[in-house]
Amino acid sequence: MKKSYKAVRMERHHKRGGASGLNLVSLMDIFTILVFFLLVNSSSVQQLPSSKAVKLPASSAQQMPEETVILLVNNDQILVQGRLIANVSDVIDIEGNFINPLLEEMKIQSLSSFKEVSEEEGLDVTIMGDKKIPYKLLRKILATLSEANYTNISMAVMKKSDSQANTTEN
Repeated sequence: MKKSYKAVRMERHHKRGGASGLNLVSLMDIFTILVFFLLVNSSSVQQLPSSKAVKLPASSAQQMPEETVILLVNNDQILVQGRLIANVSDVIDIEGNFINPLLEEMKIQSLSSFKEVSEEEGLDVTIMGDKKIPYKLLRKILATLSEANYTNISMAVMKKSDSQANTTEN
């Protein structure tokens, strides 16, 4: 029996449409990009800038550092956020408790801070100081920071491994 024109046309139409499937290649591409994005941006460890000129003291502290203004002090220079502020030899010879270039820079840093802070609360700063810097220099730095309303002062240290901590405790 011969099929009608309409029946032939309907058969052709149904063959063309078929069952539409899910395109897995593009879906896999999207998930791969998503996984890489999450891996790159999910770091929970804050890295302090490293400097070969600074040997940090060791500590068994468990608290992780927060993002703050970083003050780097080595045997030769004082740097704030990587910018040279003063030479240590000049600062030690200064009479008085304040380091004026550091005070000015810290006031500039406080103005550029996005954090709204009251006078009582104070701002945050992290000092990365070499373990061999003189106490006289550290005292001047701390006095200058408190004068600039940086009262939440953290000292950066190298975390001791558990085996080192156990040997020093015994």
